[in-house]
Amino acid sequence: MHEPEAETTAALSVGFIPLPNFTLTPFAGFIDVLRLAGDDGDRSNPVHCRWQVIGRTRDPIRASCGVAIIPEAVFPGPEQFDYVVVCGGLLHRGPPTDPAILDYLVRAAAAKVTLIGICTGSFSLARAGLLDRKRCCVSWFHRNDLMREFPDVVPVADQLYVADGRRITCAGGAGAIDLAGWIVERHLGPARAQKALHILVVDRVRPPSSPQPLPPNIADVGNEKVRRAILLIEQNLSEPLEVSELARRVNLSQRQLERLFQAELGLSPLVFARRLRLNHSLWLLTNTRRKVTEIAQSCGFNDASHFSRMFRSEYGCTPLEARRANAGGGDQAPARET
Repeated sequence: MHEPEAETTAALSVGFIPLPNFTLTPFAGFIDVLRLAGDDGDRSNPVHCRWQVIGRTRDPIRASCGVAIIPEAVFPGPEQFDYVVVCGGLLHRGPPTDPAILDYLVRAAAAKVTLIGICTGSFSLARAGLLDRKRCCVSWFHRNDLMREFPDVVPVADQLYVADGRRITCAGGAGAIDLAGWIVERHLGPARAQKALHILVVDRVRPPSSPQPLPPNIADVGNEKVRRAILLIEQNLSEPLEVSELARRVNLSQRQLERLFQAELGLSPLVFARRLRLNHSLWLLTNTRRKVTEIAQSCGFNDASHFSRMFRSEYGCTPLEARRANAGGGDQAPARET
């Protein structure tokens, strides 16, 4: 529990609603930014900002990793908060969002409180009817789920977080730290945000437009087996699966999988996987400072020279040329559609 007197002086007040099976990293990262920015010293006192975990009851809420959080209060008046943050996680596990949570979100919206959906917490905002015709940041992994369930919501899967009026949505993961730093900057100034991020060993606040790592292009893939195979390819970029192993994991023969890929994408699984790895390497080259050798290894290439040959064959330039073009404001090597 936080000291009551801090509640009257804090310039920034945030309520957190963790949903069952919420993802611990974005929840903890967001709160830690507030904790470190909110004190003048190093005692984690909520002097300049205050945070509170709230829920329908005070029963423990278990994260997807098994850690349980006990809410500090049962849905207090939402008007005491500047922001209410809904923290989601596993999408297809457990019951749907509790109607009492949806009702509370509607009350908070009526009180002009800015609502934030972290990870799949945005789905709860949409279920409450609070994202209709609004842009919603979602992980590429759940983009199609969002589109199927909420056709009136505009999905954004190529940014870390999106602010659309009094609705803010975040793909989750480390992006929640950036979002928290961005909010602290707006309310408490850049110095406090910088202090918090430096203690967390984070270089800077990435702006909302910062891209998520490139996803596989599965939006228009109709065959479920091919979709599953694409996700397996993406999840094993650094240690590529043999086509035979890929086929085994989706319960197909290698010949069947190759035929389906050709019908759906006009490419073999091997060529598709190589292009996906090269696409990801291009993203790393233009969005990180990692060495070319490190990028080659993380994208499943045996050595930097082999990687450079494949990269030049795909994009018509070397990895270093692509990086320099981006740093100098020139045209970025075009990522070929997969």
